[in-house]
Amino acid sequence: MLQDLGLPRDVPDDELGQALSSTLVGLITAAEDVPARPGQFGAETAVRHLVGVDRQHQVLAIADRIEAGMRLAFCTRDAEAAQLDLVRITTEIRDEVESGAARHMAGALYVSCSGRGGPHFGARHAELQMVRKALGDVPLVGFFAGGEIARHHLYGYTGVLTVFTAPD
Repeated sequence: MLQDLGLPRDVPDDELGQALSSTLVGLITAAEDVPARPGQFGAETAVRHLVGVDRQHQVLAIADRIEAGMRLAFCTRDAEAAQLDLVRITTEIRDEVESGAARHMAGALYVSCSGRGGPHFGARHAELQMVRKALGDVPLVGFFAGGEIARHHLYGYTGVLTVFTAPD
């Protein structure tokens, strides 16, 4: 961890604490979900807090259960990357719906992590406005949560967009 964060082994505790306060862990469970490039995570990556470190025993505590074979990557909150990712995914969803056979968007629900919304996107309501811009004129509602559910996982530090479609 120290090497990945660019810290010397003898970094003082206060500096280590500061570095860890802005560091999160991306847990990767599926072999096919391994990032192809640094800074990219797959859909199954769960981001969790670092909750402690014991230098003497070389233990790092993460706010989740770790299983054999899991991979992890250290990451930080990055407003620019989050904004670019939100635009990318909302555009992909809009394009997918628009290319479908005789279907249109009837409405959308956006759930964002309270740890990433608001100021992280530059201003109040900015995240929802970005979703609105990408989807176009579709009924849209959103709220913040302390965890986001998608498929069979509980995520954190993410946004989950559900688009409802209807026949034309």
